[in-house]
Amino acid sequence: MISGRAILALNADSSSLKFALFEIGASLDLTAKGEIESLDTTPHFVAFDAAGAKLAETRGATFGFAATLESLLKFVDSHLGDSRLCAVGHRVVRGGVAHVAPERVTRALLSALDALVALDPLHLPHNISPMRSLALARPGLAQVACFDTAFHHTMPREASRFALPRALTEAGVRRYGFHGLSYEFIVERLKSSAPALAEGRVVVAHLGVGASLCAIHDSASVATTMSFSPLDGLMMATRCGALDPAVVLYLARAGKTSRKLLICSIASPASSASPGSAATCAC
Repeated sequence: MISGRAILALNADSSSLKFALFEIGASLDLTAKGEIESLDTTPHFVAFDAAGAKLAETRGATFGFAATLESLLKFVDSHLGDSRLCAVGHRVVRGGVAHVAPERVTRALLSALDALVALDPLHLPHNISPMRSLALARPGLAQVACFDTAFHHTMPREASRFALPRALTEAGVRRYGFHGLSYEFIVERLKSSAPALAEGRVVVAHLGVGASLCAIHDSASVATTMSFSPLDGLMMATRCGALDPAVVLYLARAGKTSRKLLICSIASPASSASPGSAATCAC
């Protein structure tokens, strides 16, 4: 039986909620991990222990995100036994210019993130939703938001700005960079296993359905391939990556609708999406 306190980490997107449960001791020890997928249809919950053995699995009709989250909390409480959940950490894809470190979730922070939704309507609403649901279900539970863009706030101005009027930069049109939590984890590993590399110049690749590169100097980001949005940079599973703006103008002149242009910009040749279908976006 687990003793003491534990932290729950959540990574929410449009159709799934990934989680990991850590016991607090001399270090953070993983005790359970899993996912609730197909949130918008028939939620499928599965949990595993640290060794990969299945702990629980359920399938059921959806009753909304709040009810789905409550079922996860019931599993966590049951798994913890006499111990207690003391905090929840959330991966938040975008923190804008102002949020460059982990922050306690408050009403003020939620309002600030609401104001950023226009910059990222695909991801941010799904990141914010579990924070609000948890605040209602467990108002005394501490929540912390960790921003995927925060690691890149060290980029110099020449790497973070576009060649656009300053008023647009001040309005938030700039390079933010993403996958920052992944790069931060890698930097911490380098510091412990190869400190000389961590202090030097390193190019790190985050490769998956979403992919990017980051140039790191002395453990700080100096440039990255993802930009204003996660669409830029490398070709990915469902995104074409860097695209000459003239291509979009050419397609528009050729009579492509705005919907077709959107699909062209986010669906790469490697995508399994069929022509005319809506491509998915997964960081």
